[in-house]
Amino acid sequence: MAAYDKADLERRMAGAVEALKGDLAGLRTGRASTALLDPVTVEVYGSHMPLNQVATVSVPEPRMISVQVWDKSNVGPVEKAIRSAGLGLNPINDGQTLRLPIPDLTEERRKELAKLAGSYSEKAKVAVRNVRRDGMDSLKVDEKKGVFGEDDRKRLETEVQKLTDATIAEIDVAASAKEKEILGK
Repeated sequence: MAAYDKADLERRMAGAVEALKGDLAGLRTGRASTALLDPVTVEVYGSHMPLNQVATVSVPEPRMISVQVWDKSNVGPVEKAIRSAGLGLNPINDGQTLRLPIPDLTEERRKELAKLAGSYSEKAKVAVRNVRRDGMDSLKVDEKKGVFGEDDRKRLETEVQKLTDATIAEIDVAASAKEKEILGK
């Protein structure tokens, strides 16, 4: 049984890219997006629940997010969770609906968000490099076990490197697009 599994490496690298895209979607760019509230968890019914399990989140206008809380008794905890999430949003309470106006980004905040996007992309690259290392290690193990020879190992290592390079390029494209969007260029 060979330890090297190209499909597994591809899946894990794609997972790192998807995680990055999710992180980047949560960064505020001045436009309203429901993804902005994805990291928010609300303490209700004695446990922490994702916001989308206690309310409907929608974007009625480009600079406004609407949070329709299903159970009226949860409006307070939802409002508190959004305020304390560190997103710089101030909910306006309209009974069972919370309106979140999206403020303009200051130049300083734009630079902070661009830096954060850069650190997210670096985290994704580290994850991809770890997958690459695992792949290279499993190739060496397979060669020692006699699953294939040195020529095959070198060919497969080149394949793993090409996959890594392509994935890192994809990460760079996603991160630079987000940075441009944040900085308004």
